[in-house]
Amino acid sequence: MVKTGQEPSVVYGTEDILTSLCNSVTRVLTVATQCPIHYSGMVQRISKICLKPDIGCFVLFDGGFSGLVVLNFSAQAAMELYETYMLNMGMPKSELASSHTSDEVSNILGELMNQIVGDFTGKVRRELQTTITQNQPKMLVLYKQVMLSVDTQLDNPESRRVTFYTGRNNIFYLELAIDRTEFIKLHDFEVTQAYNPDEVIAQTNAEGQASQPTPAPEVSDHDELLKSLGM
Repeated sequence: MVKTGQEPSVVYGTEDILTSLCNSVTRVLTVATQCPIHYSGMVQRISKICLKPDIGCFVLFDGGFSGLVVLNFSAQAAMELYETYMLNMGMPKSELASSHTSDEVSNILGELMNQIVGDFTGKVRRELQTTITQNQPKMLVLYKQVMLSVDTQLDNPESRRVTFYTGRNNIFYLELAIDRTEFIKLHDFEVTQAYNPDEVIAQTNAEGQASQPTPAPEVSDHDELLKSLGM
């Protein structure tokens, strides 16, 4: 909190935006898997963000502020989230994919990533009174680390990494690159109704049985997308 004249002004900075994003991750994944998801109380300042084995997922966003969000899953964390989500939807265990390299695992994690970003962008719109848009999440099965650069104009980029833990204490990481920014509250305003991941999960459960998984992107599409990101 800073003071302008005699009136206090609430300031939201990079760490506040990161905390909001982390809360979206725990909120959506906890509802989706019915297992507790939590994150470390410490955050790392990093110079570059990257996709790491075994599965990496990334989303670009732009608008009121620009940046890139990455989730890096170990094979164990990816399979736990996939299995608990599908079992929570009522899928028999015998019909689940057996490997983290399966297209179905990537599709489900991409769907969850989309719900996370939807929760986050909704909070940005309500709480910061601005709008950001994002592209469709991209999932990649990886065997080595891949550096990413943001294909947007960032004047003073900042990068952060946060460690997450699943219900079985498997680890995954969130990385965020964002232009250094501050939002200063000029006057009070009414915050609209919050995004409800329970409703999204319920709708997904109702529709998921009849829908087919989204086909994984072709390798050529991956190559073109990675090239556009400066890799």
